[in-house]
Amino acid sequence: MTKALVIILTLVMVFSCKHEPKVPPALIPVPEDNTTDTIRYLALGDSYTIGEAVSLTERWPVQLEHAIKSSLKDTVFLKIVARTGWTSDELQAQLDLLNLPDTFDLVSVLIGVNNQFRGRLVSSFIPEFAALIEEAIFYAQNDTDKVFVVSIPDYGYTPQGQSNQPNISLGIDTYNAASDSVCLEYGVTYINITDISRSGLADASLVASDGLHPSGPQYSQWVSRIAPIVFNKIP
Repeated sequence: MTKALVIILTLVMVFSCKHEPKVPPALIPVPEDNTTDTIRYLALGDSYTIGEAVSLTERWPVQLEHAIKSSLKDTVFLKIVARTGWTSDELQAQLDLLNLPDTFDLVSVLIGVNNQFRGRLVSSFIPEFAALIEEAIFYAQNDTDKVFVVSIPDYGYTPQGQSNQPNISLGIDTYNAASDSVCLEYGVTYINITDISRSGLADASLVASDGLHPSGPQYSQWVSRIAPIVFNKIP
């Protein structure tokens, strides 16, 4: 084959080949930002906070956790420090042992019923409660707006307490007035749920099976009142 023929055949082959079109790189879709914030919630208290005589899911802090998740679409890390029978000084002693960090976005306090039940003077409760509020503010990154106090329910309006209802109610009112005053001094939100508990004798569904503590449905009523206030505390 002559050199000229080789050149001609090579040119024919080059021009007869089909070139594959250039394909642009695939565009990887950017996923929607479905990330949520994690709200760190610390609940401090006694039998009412730990949910004596109700299931775990009926505890009012757990119901509040679910309300936050449902309405604000945030995830919640809930830590409960509470025990049936604790007084304000006993709660403080436990907190001293735990040495919790100051990284919470929300802190609730509900304490005092056992001080009242044991016949302690409210004058001794006030400085102990004030110390707990200071501790709660510390846990809430020194932001008073992230702290809220729930009033003490009235166990005089339960089957176990009704025989001494007038005295119990007077004691509860005295303790609640003291805690409300401390909250006002520190600029902390105070949420009154005591009136709800006083329907316990008229509506048996509001009292747990032990005849003394609030039921899950009563705690739901608490959360219906607490949640809208708490939502405004969460950025």
